[in-house]
Amino acid sequence: MFTLNKITLFIALLSGLKLSAQNNDKPFIKLVEPLKEQVNVKASRQFLIGSTCKTCNLTVNGKPVKVYPTGAFAYELNLKPGDSSFSLIAFSSPDRSVNKKIKYSFTPVIPDTVKTLDIASIETFPEGNLYVKAGDRIGFRVKGLAGCTVTALDDFPLYEMTTNKMPGIYQGEYTVQETDSFLVSKIPFTITDKSGNAVTKKSTSWISMFSPLAPDIAVTKGRLAHLLYGLGDDRLGGAKIGYLDSLVQLHIIGKVGVNYKIQLSRYRTAYIPEDGVEFLPKGTFIPESLTDRWTVYGDSAYDYVQLGLSVRLPYQSFQVLDPSKIVVDVFGATNNTNWITQLDNVKEIRNVSYEQVEDGVFRITIELKHRQHWGHMIFYRGNTLIIKIRRQPADLDLHKLIIAVDAGHGGTNTGAGGPTGSSEKALTLAVSLKLQKLLEQEGVKVIMTRYTEKFVDNKERILFYRDSLPDLLISIHLNSAADPIRVSGTSTFYRYPGFRNLSRDIFKQLLELGLNDKGNNGSFNFMLNSPTEYPNALVETLFLSNPEDEMKILDEGFQQQLAQKIVQGIRDFLASCKKDQ
Repeated sequence: MFTLNKITLFIALLSGLKLSAQNNDKPFIKLVEPLKEQVNVKASRQFLIGSTCKTCNLTVNGKPVKVYPTGAFAYELNLKPGDSSFSLIAFSSPDRSVNKKIKYSFTPVIPDTVKTLDIASIETFPEGNLYVKAGDRIGFRVKGLAGCTVTALDDFPLYEMTTNKMPGIYQGEYTVQETDSFLVSKIPFTITDKSGNAVTKKSTSWISMFSPLAPDIAVTKGRLAHLLYGLGDDRLGGAKIGYLDSLVQLHIIGKVGVNYKIQLSRYRTAYIPEDGVEFLPKGTFIPESLTDRWTVYGDSAYDYVQLGLSVRLPYQSFQVLDPSKIVVDVFGATNNTNWITQLDNVKEIRNVSYEQVEDGVFRITIELKHRQHWGHMIFYRGNTLIIKIRRQPADLDLHKLIIAVDAGHGGTNTGAGGPTGSSEKALTLAVSLKLQKLLEQEGVKVIMTRYTEKFVDNKERILFYRDSLPDLLISIHLNSAADPIRVSGTSTFYRYPGFRNLSRDIFKQLLELGLNDKGNNGSFNFMLNSPTEYPNALVETLFLSNPEDEMKILDEGFQQQLAQKIVQGIRDFLASCKKDQ
């Protein structure tokens, strides 16, 4: 029997539920793109991306826009030059609506030619401040008044690129001479018209000869010194050759911006960031060594190849397939070997051989017994080069492995964002925790980058896993694209061919969820794919920028399905390795 107090409580509860429902239906418009109401753009294609209430309808200039169950929407605009205005209206009923106006000013990119005798810009290639030596090439590009004569360094001619869409672009490539005396010099460029009038300007960056009195031998420092193929850069940091141990000696022959140029061999150069080295005294010999004693042996856990050298030399390693091999090039080494001692206690190494592929490049080839690469490490003990080979686990059952799960981003590194304001850092953690739980239920020992919402630098991650040495590493991420409507789906990434099978098997499982195919992508230059010590795969689960993909990843049930598919992908990988035993 109801008492007065119970009736009052029941009415209050009903009122609260009704108010909550009304609040959920309350129209709003929250844009994540654009963020301002007045926008100046250079491209005609733009997108309105954001969210409204989950039960709301939305129109843009009277045209209906699809609203996803999460409230997310993405609408494409094709602007005409000049000013355009767009009215967004979100409504849950005729008398419950909200309006938002966005104004665009679209100015098409038109070649900005120079109209008077002048130099508008100067570029040098490579870019930035340069230390150079005789024989180095420097590219010059100048933008100025068309139909003139342009010179650099007083008398070096630049030529107008008549095939260019924009007139007035002059280029030339200068080879540094022994007689040049650049001393932290900004390069003068002169443009002269047909009447003899001239204007001279200097480059913003400087060039200096690499002094013969300056130290030119450096050693690597720290645990993450790495060589770069060239000076190209992208959001992943440019193409890396690989990491080097500490105290490896390098022959410095120049500098571009913050990167030193290194002579690895007669025909090979590379670059290393300045914070990865420190110089030895002038007079230190150029690093080179004859090869000394070899030993190939095993202990209770690993196989080893040891090569004696007189100095720590730089190196580069490769994974080769069919048959499986590890190839290591040692730069500055010359063969002086008469035999290789190969002990019978190795379990993964089938054979070791060597080749002097060119002057100063000594190649070590390590043939493996199993098709699958399980990782290798290269380091020095004294001046002895050691290549440490991981054996295929004796028991390939899932519960016998140590698996690292890396939740991408975190803290101030938010990663990608979704139309509803969702963040990659939170969702990668949610999926990673589910993956951890599933693996632990199988008896797997799981190592996590982070259990909570916090920032972890990628360098810290690399060193953490280098020290803990998991059997496998899975890094969880979400992708993003400039086009939020057409681009969606799942993808996986690997760097080294010997680790491809892990990411491929996970990728095949993810496709069974009906996701769009964005590929199993190789040679991926991401830090968590850079270790050679263990098989690793980066999983870009979905495109958070796409409203439908965002809707899926916000669903905890779908997060669980992703985790389950990743576990099954690992199982498939292990099953394929068992066939090779």
